[in-house]
Amino acid sequence: MTDTQETYVAVRNDEEQYSIWRSDRPVPAGWTPVGEPASREDCLARIGELWTDMRPASLRAAMSRSPR
Repeated sequence: MTDTQETYVAVRNDEEQYSIWRSDRPVPAGWTPVGEPASREDCLARIGELWTDMRPASLRAAMSRSPR
């Protein structure tokens, strides 16, 4: 990785939704870094491994409580 190549960090919010954020900027309120800074492609690949259920956490919880 060269010094001019931008790095990113995968971030997650309270609803367990993921995004990427440039590592040279403060992470926005409500988001938490997941892992170390890496290339955009590596961060997106990591998110692909982690985010297997696209439903927000609150929806998953509500659906698990509702009778079927």
